[in-house]
This record gives sequence, C-alpha cells and structure tokens, in this order.
Amino acid sequence: MKTTACVKAFFTTFSLVIFAGWCGGVATLAANTPKTNTPAANTPAANTPAQSNASQDVQHPVPGQRNPRYKICRDDALTLTFPIAPEFNQKIMVMPDGYVNLQGAGSVYILGLTVPEAVEAIKKAYAGVLHDPIIDVDLTDFQKPYFVVLGQVGKPGQYDLRYDMTVTQAVAVAGGFSPTAKTQLLYYHPISPTTMEVKRLNIKDVLNGKNVNEEVHLSPGDMIFVPEKAITKFRKYVPYSLGTGYYPATNF
Repeated sequence: MKTTACVKAFFTTFSLVIFAGWCGGVATLAANTPKTNTPAANTPAANTPAQSNASQDVQHPVPGQRNPRYKICRDDALTLTFPIAPEFNQKIMVMPDGYVNLQGAGSVYILGLTVPEAVEAIKKAYAGVLHDPIIDVDLTDFQKPYFVVLGQVGKPGQYDLRYDMTVTQAVAVAGGFSPTAKTQLLYYHPISPTTMEVKRLNIKDVLNGKNVNEEVHLSPGDMIFVPEKAITKFRKYVPYSLGTGYYPATNF
C-alpha cells in the first residue's frame, strides 16, 4: 500500500478531529440587560449592512458529488503522451509542493485537480511551445482508495478499500470490537474539502438482524471511530482542523 504525504497529513488530522468532536468548544454567555418596553424598542430593527454581511459569511456544509472524480495527490506519477510531438513524451511526479516539472514548459501546479483539469492546465503551459497541443495524461501510480478505523478495535489503522464494503465488514477487517468497545460507533464521511458528516450507527442492531438493509457502505476516505462505553456525546458536523468556535454536541 502506497503511503503518500497527503495521506499521512490526512490521517494525523483525523486524530485531531476525534479530539475536537468529543471535547467541544467553550460558549460565551452574554448577559441580557432588561430594557424598558418603549415604542422604539417594539419597532423591528432594519437589517444593517454589517448584519447582512455576517449572515452571508455563515458557512454551511455543502453535499459532496455523487460520483466524484479522483483528485491528484502528492507523489502521484503521471505519463504525458504527445501524439503529434512524441519528443515531448515524458513521465512526471507531483512534488510535495503540488507542482510538476514539464519538459520545455517549466512548472505547473496540479495538486487537487482531476485528470481532465490537469490536461487543460498542462495544455495551457505548452501553449507557448506547441500550437494547439494534443496531450494524453494517464495516472500510472496514485493513492489507492482507503478507509480508516480507529478506537476500540483489534487492529486500528488504515486499510485499502478494494471492493464494496459495509461498516460492519470494515470493523471485522480491523480486528472486531474490543471488550471495552461501544457497539454504537461514529461514521465520518467527507462531504466537502473542509467538513465531514458524522453519523451514529448502531452495529448491535445489524448484528442482531435488525435494520440490515440500512447498513452504510463505505466510500474512499471514510473513517470509523469505535468509542469506549463511557463516551456519550458527538457533534453532527466537525471541521478537518481544530478551531476556536463552539459546536453543540448531540447525545450519544
């Protein structure tokens, strides 16, 4: 299994996400000052520009694409083929800073792009060298689909997602529940580049033959956290990185 720098950072950040999900933020309580019930107080206040801007700045989770394309990561290897100008055929690798060095065209940033987007970026780089270049781009080595299981399981860690797999099967692959595990686990699913959706899943019901048809199937990048029996709260949405905001917890 290929380990890339982006996966290492992703795995480390997931550990921080768990810490953020259980600890929560500190809410600041503002004192309510009693006001005299005057006509001016009963008049609805007009929205000020500052209030309008504040409402626009609120960020809401955006659902992810149904069938997202693979996005290029660090250390991915690509083969460039120029059917009309084969002297420019080359093999390139994405450097840690996200750039690739192109023969005769300098460097171009392709980290986080899909393959079709990378083709357009490379064509643009060669526009000053070749007239209307035709370029084929193939991924020859890339980050394989994976999932992560953490917490109270026999073998926590990262595993390849080689076939369609349910959450229950993923727990089994990770060594099953430990004696201190709670069978109501947390399922983290990325829905945007900065946010993950968190679901509570009762695996005990599935193991007892209940709600079997509602089993969740894993997607690449999903994470499963099996808590100890003492943990009782989680948050519906959490950021990839720790923040200073307050995120209300939900009873577990």
